[in-house]
Amino acid sequence: MEYSGSPPEHVIRLGPDTPQSPVIVSVPHAGRYYPESLLESARLDETSLRSLEDRHVDSLVAPLANKGYTVVLAQVARAWIDFNRSEREIDPAMVYPPPKQAGFELTAKVRGGLGLVPRRLARHGNIYRHAITQSDLSDRIRSAHRPYHGEISDLLDAARQRFGIAVLLDCHSMPPLRARDGQAPAEIVIGDRHGKSSAPTFAARAVDICRDLGFRTALNTPYAGGHILNRHARPERDIHGLQLEICRSIYLDRAHDQPGPALQRVSAMVAAIADGLASEALSPPDALAAE
Repeated sequence: MEYSGSPPEHVIRLGPDTPQSPVIVSVPHAGRYYPESLLESARLDETSLRSLEDRHVDSLVAPLANKGYTVVLAQVARAWIDFNRSEREIDPAMVYPPPKQAGFELTAKVRGGLGLVPRRLARHGNIYRHAITQSDLSDRIRSAHRPYHGEISDLLDAARQRFGIAVLLDCHSMPPLRARDGQAPAEIVIGDRHGKSSAPTFAARAVDICRDLGFRTALNTPYAGGHILNRHARPERDIHGLQLEICRSIYLDRAHDQPGPALQRVSAMVAAIADGLASEALSPPDALAAE
């Protein structure tokens, strides 16, 4: 939904408070609430800022709550803060006074303008008219970023305690990929940080499910997983994590703005992935060890 009236919470939890499944679901980039302070300080309008969203991925994932899965959902827009970035992935030119050099990480994403607080958009230029204050940045981290990651951490710990294992499914959307070597591009990309964020059996199960349902699917190319997996997935501690990237053209309209006719089919695919991961997690321990 688009928001009007009272501001919504920045982060919400859908589904049971106590995990009923080893699978916990994360949706960090589908927030459609744009704080007034953001719109007042931005040189771009809300329509332009929407290009940062994983538009309507929450609509694909929300039905999982009715199936007993717990979902952590960001409601505030990615243009305000990016939950898939570290607190230290800050462009120092965006903050006044600038943080000390030891306080930030100039990663490739930051240099490209997509740090903790996005700086610029392709084809549109800079988002903000001027630097934000350190107190503003601290407030965004305190009120949104830390609660989001705190929810994920608490739920994964609770799931592991209950089931002996936990699996994070981090859901995103991607722009249409380009064809290569005459091959049609992938519509779905499963990421496990090249085997670092989960046991191989989970990525293999997700890929098989997507392909069996008729979706062209790739593993780790071009998206292998970001900060959320890096921070929370610990396979050695029986906490596994996958990133799911879904091409916007297969579930949105031609403008990539509103839900399209295939929304239900793609939502059913997400549910099948969650069910498959849960089944894999609850398989006998020696089945995982054999991978």
